[in-house]
Amino acid sequence: MADKYDKKKLAQSAAIARLYYEDDLDQTEIAKQVGLSRPTVSRLLKLARETGVVKIQISNPLINGDHLSDRLSKKFNCKISVVPSNFNGELTALNGVGAYAAQYLMRLIKPHDIVGLGWGKTMHVVTTNLEKRAVSDVQVVQLKGGVNINNEETYADESVTEFANAIGAAAHFLPLPPFFDNKVTKEIVEKDRFINKTLQLGRAANIAVYSVGTVRKDALLFQLGYFNKTQKKQLQEKAVGDIVSRFIDRDGNIVSRGLDERTVGIELSDLKSKEHSILVASGILKAPVVYAVIKAGYANELILDQAIAQELLTY
Repeated sequence: MADKYDKKKLAQSAAIARLYYEDDLDQTEIAKQVGLSRPTVSRLLKLARETGVVKIQISNPLINGDHLSDRLSKKFNCKISVVPSNFNGELTALNGVGAYAAQYLMRLIKPHDIVGLGWGKTMHVVTTNLEKRAVSDVQVVQLKGGVNINNEETYADESVTEFANAIGAAAHFLPLPPFFDNKVTKEIVEKDRFINKTLQLGRAANIAVYSVGTVRKDALLFQLGYFNKTQKKQLQEKAVGDIVSRFIDRDGNIVSRGLDERTVGIELSDLKSKEHSILVASGILKAPVVYAVIKAGYANELILDQAIAQELLTY
C-alpha cells in the first residue's frame, strides 16, 4: 500500500511517528519542533498508520500487570515490574512508567541510604513525579558525567536536585563530561579530591536508578557532540545501546574498551554489587539493550512498560 505514496512524504510521516510514539511528544510540540502546522502533523500520523509505518498492537489485558511481571521475573530470575497501561491516569507509557517508578522509590528509600542516579528524559520523568516525603540522612549522587558541548538537555543536575528536594537529602553532582578525549586526562581529573569523593560515593550507593539508551541516530549520547560520524557508525554496528553511558553488545559486553576507559562515572561491575540496581525503561526500541542488561546481570530490579515487557517474552 505504501508504494502509491510519495517517498518524501512517507519519510516525513515516519519521522513524525517517531516523535509521537517513541519520544512521547504531543502533536503541538511536534508541530513546533519540525515547523509544520498541527493539522499537517495529524495527517502525517494518519498516513503512518494507513501505510503500515506504524502498526498498532492492542495489549491483551489478561497478560498485563502482575501476571506479566510474574512471568518475566521467573523467566529472567530477577524482579521485574510491568507498568499497566494508563497507570495513574497518564496518557503516555513513559509518563506512566515514570509515575510508577517514583512511587516505587518512595516506598523503598529508608534512612541512611545512598541513592545514585543516572540522567536523561526517563530519569527526569521519574524525579518530577516524586512526592515530598522527608527521609533522614539520605544522600543522592550523580552516577555519570553529564556536561555536554552541544547544549542538549540531559537533565543531570535537575534530576539530582529534584530527588534530593523531594526527600530532604544531600545532593552530590558530577560536573564533568560523559567522555574525555583521552584516558590520561580522565585519570588526572578523577584524582581531584572533590571529584574522587563524588565518584566513590556513587560506587558506595546501595541504590542505583538509571535507564538505557539506544544507538539510533537520534540517541541522546549521539547528540552531545562527543562522537564523529565514523565513531557513531562503529558503535551502531557493534552495540545495542548504552547503560550509564557505557556501550554494550547483545550479551552485555563492553564494545569499545578504549571508549570505556575514557567514560566518566560508575562502572558496570559496580552496578552488579548494588542492593537495588534499578533499571527504568519505556519504548519498545529499548528492548534489545534491556535484554542485554538482564542477560549480563547488571540490574536486579526493572520497571518496564508493556511494550518492552511483551517483547522480552519473545527472547
